[in-house]
Amino acid sequence: MTDTPDKSSASKSQPPNAYRWYSPRCWHGMRISDVLRIFAKNRFAFSPTRVGMGFTAVTCGLINSVCGAVQSATMNRKVDAVEIEQPPVFIVGHWRSGTTMLHEMMVQDERFDFPDTFECFEPNHFLVTSWWLRPLTSMLLPKQRPMDNMPMGWGRPQEDEFGLMSMGLPSVYEWLAFPNRAPPRMEYLDMEGLSEAEISKWQQGLLTFLKRVAYRKRGRLVLKSPPHLGRVKTIAELFPDAKWIHIVRDPYVVYSSTMRLWSSLPDAQGFQVPNNKQNQEYVLTCFERMYAAFEKQRSAIPAENMYEVRYEDLVQQPLDEMRTIYEQLDLGEFDAMRPRLEQYLEGVADYRPNRHSLPDEERDIVTQRWGDVIERYGYGDSA
Repeated sequence: MTDTPDKSSASKSQPPNAYRWYSPRCWHGMRISDVLRIFAKNRFAFSPTRVGMGFTAVTCGLINSVCGAVQSATMNRKVDAVEIEQPPVFIVGHWRSGTTMLHEMMVQDERFDFPDTFECFEPNHFLVTSWWLRPLTSMLLPKQRPMDNMPMGWGRPQEDEFGLMSMGLPSVYEWLAFPNRAPPRMEYLDMEGLSEAEISKWQQGLLTFLKRVAYRKRGRLVLKSPPHLGRVKTIAELFPDAKWIHIVRDPYVVYSSTMRLWSSLPDAQGFQVPNNKQNQEYVLTCFERMYAAFEKQRSAIPAENMYEVRYEDLVQQPLDEMRTIYEQLDLGEFDAMRPRLEQYLEGVADYRPNRHSLPDEERDIVTQRWGDVIERYGYGDSA
């Protein structure tokens, strides 16, 4: 694996508008009450060309509510009885820091399990609908994600944040729905200013989702969601023995890549045509809040339960870095999964990340706003 920029990558990526029309969206797993709550909160401020998406979300919401009621009636007692016997492994890092890549590498180990894309997009009923809805809708998925050309599919590992939001828990991802309005739920980036009841409700929601995933998957769960970076203390209260992998990447590259992310995702997912006026401040503020919270909260995790890896090192020496992760966190015998990891790495050897350039003016802003993190993690001399 190399991080060699590919000048042609932008031309190979799928246009956001094309992606919009045939890709399932993160609203399609919500119950009708949560769909209407978000619509009302944003005063039904649809762009005219996105009204049809709103009707689709309502239709899916009605179906999800019915299917969810069936799952609750038939599965709740069984799910409540599930014990998560092995402490989960949480991969944390800012968006575009390599969390997806690391997640994909980790789950090559057959001793691990993970929430897949179908479970995260249909958390309210996947236990009773997966057997028929998964194959029926698999044809709707694009083969690649629009922002980075990474493979996509129902069975691939996914962010549990999407599952939590579809279950009705507050999430910063609600901003994707109406990206021209003020970003909501920012307090859930660092869990600051929330009441004990609000924190407890969020924790119980996470636990419920993981129990649903673990009902049929008995391996150790490996999870990743960038927003968890600022929630490590809240999660550690639920899983005090959890293992943590923090992946960090050159913040200048992260900034450019995240700006691309928040241009493509709202265009694909939103009920408004995004004007992108808030993107820069949103990217800068999220990074600041998440890392400020992470540095404040990381003392809640025993040192032996956390390992930090640089994206650049993981790309250049994936086998060596993965072996170190296993040894430092006592995750089991690395050589037992090495053949599958090597096979996976061979399969993605031709992948090239998008090329990013950063004008001097924006680079200066990033240096000013993110300077403490840049220096802390040794990126002060980035070219």
